[in-house]
Amino acid sequence: MISTKGLNLLAKFEGLRTKAYPDPATGDEPWTIGIGTTIYPSGIKVKKGDVVTIQQAYDYARWHIADIEDDIDRVLKVTLNQNQRDAIISFVYNLGIGNFSRSTLLKKINKNPNDPTIRAQFLVWNKAAGKPMRGLTIRREAEADYYFS
Repeated sequence: MISTKGLNLLAKFEGLRTKAYPDPATGDEPWTIGIGTTIYPSGIKVKKGDVVTIQQAYDYARWHIADIEDDIDRVLKVTLNQNQRDAIISFVYNLGIGNFSRSTLLKKINKNPNDPTIRAQFLVWNKAAGKPMRGLTIRREAEADYYFS
């Protein structure tokens, strides 16, 4: 389960918006709302014009995180401490389990979760539409710092 500190890290980078907004990389789909929600628990995609309360935003994030944790547990072969786990949840929340499951980051974690070269693997994932994004670089650095804290 994600810690309060981990949820705050995730919310800091995802932001909290009560009105739906387009993906910053594409300017269109997927539409996002709350704390990075693109699909509601009902399975319906977020669309332009949608509005949520702050409580709903946190509820949707927790719902999504529960699924993410199940996915992470399926690919991890090692036990992580809380900070390591929170950092990986934030990473997967942003990039998806598919990217994580094929990543060198996961391979290194499964080999040795305390390997210092893991830090650099977070930073590999700082691009959107093939271009480095300052916001993603800052996020990956913060996730790496949190992972090793």
